[in-house]
Amino acid sequence: MNLKERAKNLKMDIPAIFLALKDKDTPIIAKIFAGITVGYALSPIDLVPDFIPVLGYLDDVILLPMMVALTIKFIPADIIERNRQQAEGLWENGKPKKWYYAIPIVLFWVIVFVFIFKCIWKLGR
Repeated sequence: MNLKERAKNLKMDIPAIFLALKDKDTPIIAKIFAGITVGYALSPIDLVPDFIPVLGYLDDVILLPMMVALTIKFIPADIIERNRQQAEGLWENGKPKKWYYAIPIVLFWVIVFVFIFKCIWKLGR
């Protein structure tokens, strides 16, 4: 499978995971991973901002596909296939733009900054 096909599959798998998150037949562990993956995929804020050279795009090229692959491993095959069929054309006009998907990323960076601040504060004493 070439890179173009992988990108197309990724584009189809994220809406399928989104639907699997809402599916009552999806196991709870898969829903947890699906929530994290969908939240990250739909977040308007990246974990590593795109303006940082090389690293900014690594999360889109490596991290997101890894999260999708891991999430799909936890979803039973019949459920993910059913949701893939339902997901066809789901986000043709673009993915949902909800700012609350950014909350986990913002919280992560707040925790990082608080940790750094505390370390600097202790060193200054």
